[in-house]
Amino acid sequence: MSRILLVEDEENLQHALKLNLEMEQYKVRATGDGSSAVKIFREEKFDLVILDIMLPEMDGLMVCENIRLHNSSIPVLFLSAKNTSADRITGLRKGADDYLSKPFDLEELLLRVKKLIEKNERLQTNDTRHQSLFKFGNNWINFESYESAGVEGKLALTKKEILLMKLLIDNKNQVVSREHILKVVWDYTVIPDTRTVDNFVLKLRKYFEVDNQNPQYIQSVRGVGYKFVI
Repeated sequence: MSRILLVEDEENLQHALKLNLEMEQYKVRATGDGSSAVKIFREEKFDLVILDIMLPEMDGLMVCENIRLHNSSIPVLFLSAKNTSADRITGLRKGADDYLSKPFDLEELLLRVKKLIEKNERLQTNDTRHQSLFKFGNNWINFESYESAGVEGKLALTKKEILLMKLLIDNKNQVVSREHILKVVWDYTVIPDTRTVDNFVLKLRKYFEVDNQNPQYIQSVRGVGYKFVI
């Protein structure tokens, strides 16, 4: 039985979707806010995530980014009242596999759910482990094993180092603010006055930059944050 994480803060819609999905023989875990969705996702195994964008505490876009840091293959279907082309493009760029605007037809939703789960099952039968390996210059990172190679040879990264590198790489050539990094990687809902991100970036530069005073890949954007340039 396929398992679905349903994240929807509108209570009536959440109950209706859960009921209809269960009638299709899916096992559904439902929640109404982004922070609890991230926690549940890390503790349990799912085959699909159905995710509203406008959520309390942590919006759906940020939840999707967090999910993608931990699992790059699970299908994510966005539900949103935002239905412009720009909204859909933003959702897909943040890692969604599909985007359905509210109000939607229930039969269409169920069909999309079925197609996404079937597609993911087919992909899981193939060996996709090579997708976890990312190379840049003479460096490489394996996001599954946490192994990497940098300027001084092979090394093992910590989980936070892996998550930070993956977030920056997933947003390559785009500025990612310190606040956004702290919310996605460290799960902070209230941003503390901390240099945590800066200290981690300094360590990563020592690993992967030939000249960490003039970094080629992990560049600072003064007063904002960092971007991975390639």
